[in-house]
Amino acid sequence: RSKADPRVEAYGTVDETNAVVGLARLHATDEMDAMLSRIQNDLFDLGADLSTPHDPPPRHEPLRIVDAQVARLEAEIDALNGRLAPLRSFVLPGGSPLAAHLHHARTVARRAERLAVALAAVETVNPAAVRYLNRLSDLFFVAARAANADGAGDVLWVPGQNR
Repeated sequence: RSKADPRVEAYGTVDETNAVVGLARLHATDEMDAMLSRIQNDLFDLGADLSTPHDPPPRHEPLRIVDAQVARLEAEIDALNGRLAPLRSFVLPGGSPLAAHLHHARTVARRAERLAVALAAVETVNPAAVRYLNRLSDLFFVAARAANADGAGDVLWVPGQNR
């Protein structure tokens, strides 16, 4: 396949997401680091899933993202969200070094999701893989807020501030 093939674009961007998570881990506490370590392993699973076409069926049982991996992300989102200050404005990427890297991971994961959806428009893609990417970017958002003193250190958008 060409390097510009939609499948290669999708799993390559998942790999890029993983690299950004590695940068975030340089600033993570033990609890956050453990969560990000699990995510990095899942991202390799996701890359394997996206790199293995469904048609024709592979000769071996391919590694695919499963609903339990998506559910774990959702549980982690709920746990992090429960301790966050309510949002009163859009959050600008930044704050602590960990939060800045997590916001970067969020944007790359969103791009990976868009590319996976585009791939799914032309080839069969595991729906759990797309759901995983969707929930992952949400997790990175709430994790970034948690890294900013549970939202107290968020950098908030002020509409029209520089007019």
